Amino acid sequence: MFPPLNYQMDILLQGAVEILPEGELEKKIAYSIKHKKPLIVKQGFDPSAPDLHIGHAVTIRKLKQFQDLGHTVYFIIGDFTGMVGDPSGKSATRPRLTRQQVEENADTYKKQVFKILNQNKTQVCFNSEWLGKLDVYQLLELTANYTVARMLERDDFEKRYLAQKPITILEFLYPLLQAYDSVALKCDIELGGTDQKFNLLLGRQLQEAHGQAGQVVFLMPLLIGTDGSEKMSKSLGNYIGINDPPEEIYGRTMSIPDELIFSYFQLGTNVSPAELSEIKEALSDDLTNPRDLKRRLAREIVTLYYSPENAVKAEEHFDLLFVKKDIPEDIDEYHVSKGNMLLCKLIYESGAAASGGEAKRLMKQGGVKMNGEKMMDPLMIVKLENPFILQVGKKKFVRIIPQ
Repeated sequence: MFPPLNYQMDILLQGAVEILPEGELEKKIAYSIKHKKPLIVKQGFDPSAPDLHIGHAVTIRKLKQFQDLGHTVYFIIGDFTGMVGDPSGKSATRPRLTRQQVEENADTYKKQVFKILNQNKTQVCFNSEWLGKLDVYQLLELTANYTVARMLERDDFEKRYLAQKPITILEFLYPLLQAYDSVALKCDIELGGTDQKFNLLLGRQLQEAHGQAGQVVFLMPLLIGTDGSEKMSKSLGNYIGINDPPEEIYGRTMSIPDELIFSYFQLGTNVSPAELSEIKEALSDDLTNPRDLKRRLAREIVTLYYSPENAVKAEEHFDLLFVKKDIPEDIDEYHVSKGNMLLCKLIYESGAAASGGEAKRLMKQGGVKMNGEKMMDPLMIVKLENPFILQVGKKKFVRIIPQ
């Protein structure tokens, strides 16, 4: 029923940063083989934004490996915890989402995640199914499992406390509520990024307090965003969405700094370990043009979420737009709400012109282009729906991204 232990371990350990407690994963897999019982493996996602991106996919693709090895995968949508808001890595109290926002975002998650996971083998759950049933006495009992002192050991809470920034009691509840997901599902293994270590370890502790075997904490690296500095995040705009159009995935991949090429191959594609070694060697060779490797990377990512045919078309579109029309690949991005807007206003607000008046003057002179086409009507209203390249003058380029 299950592949041999060494085979499973070789696959699962690829790319992992830390697995706690040490040696426990091997014991659980050996037990599942012996007793012909699949492990319960889960990961939770708070629907704080409508799109999943390739940073999320680092752990989801690891879930897929567990799934392919015969284990039971639970994809938890944190519709309950999403209304609290994960404080991990936050320097201030984050805005709370409404029930409607959470439900709308959760609906898109269900559609997107099956670009990676096998729909017929995935258990999709909402944690309101069990958290919403806790009464006030059960909630009080939950809080008795952890101390304020231990909670303040979290790096983000500690920094905010020392800086005298507010920390709400609600934020203290978030790790406990997320940890209770593991109790409700009697989870064997929980996946997460390295920024989730505290929360996942708390899940293990809470399971033990409820008389269950503690879960294995399986931590994967965080993918750096397209800006090259911060972790990939929808709120920071440095993401590549798995549901983005193929042309947009290709174009945004081409915009990443050269130093991220290897990590994107390693964490964001299905390239084999042997090929990864070749890519690493090529990147250290002065004769290698990083642009060529980025083109392959972009094709790999588009193929992963669409098809090889879409990857070819996306590359052709990129060449038509950037190569033939002489548009630089590394340009600034400006995120704007979807809708309609005067083009001259957009030019000014995106920073491509010093004022609305200058924007109008440049348009009249033929100095403004959208995807290489001149726009000369200063009263033109542009429909902000799909990303496009805005050129103002000879040297100013901005990628406009409606969201």
